[in-house]
Amino acid sequence: MYGILADYGGIDVLINNAGISYRTVVEHLDHDEEAKQMRTNFFGPLQLIRMALPYMRSQHYGRIINVSSVGGMMAMPTMGIYSASKFALEGLSESLWYEMRPWGIHVSLVQPGFVRSDSFRHVLLSRHAQHAIDNKDAYYNYYLHMGKFIERLMKKATATPEKVADKIIDLLDSKSPALRSSVGLDAHFFGLLRRWLPRGIYHRLLYALLPGIHRWGTGIRDEEKGDSFANKSRKYSDK
Repeated sequence: MYGILADYGGIDVLINNAGISYRTVVEHLDHDEEAKQMRTNFFGPLQLIRMALPYMRSQHYGRIINVSSVGGMMAMPTMGIYSASKFALEGLSESLWYEMRPWGIHVSLVQPGFVRSDSFRHVLLSRHAQHAIDNKDAYYNYYLHMGKFIERLMKKATATPEKVADKIIDLLDSKSPALRSSVGLDAHFFGLLRRWLPRGIYHRLLYALLPGIHRWGTGIRDEEKGDSFANKSRKYSDK
């Protein structure tokens, strides 16, 4: 930050884009993994924002863009701690939007849906989740079906990294950028669902659409796909 000030004399734009994602049920989290998720996705951006604000206020101008996720507007099973980090970033950004308006500083959130990329290959499994290949594990089918489900959605997604970048550029070019901007058909779709459906119906509908939900909570292992999940879990364990 100080090097930027020395080289350019000020800070006009801050874009917080770095992030990681743990795929794990809440029961399988441990403190170190929780801290790593929140430190990367929330506390890191918070610290950079705090550092940039005095200089942006001094010039009565600035743009802060925080890359959130559809996971910041809705939570999914096995992604609770990831959604918690994005929900936190959304709340912080909304509060900051009010605080910074008198100073001429615009705050925006970019909310991509599933992005067509290989990022699903870099999702982290908690240490407890890595051992969920045991067919007696209560959550085996959660990991199996959600992993395959998310991989399929990402391969078919309409959003791309380039489209996310284009949205950021549009916000920078706008004289009055929106607080929240969605990227991808799924992000727009889920945003409309949350806005228009009664909350009880919304949650029941999404629950009914979860992949393999008839097996969740049964402890019955899906033998047909068990080997592929076991191999994938061992790969994460070896890292």
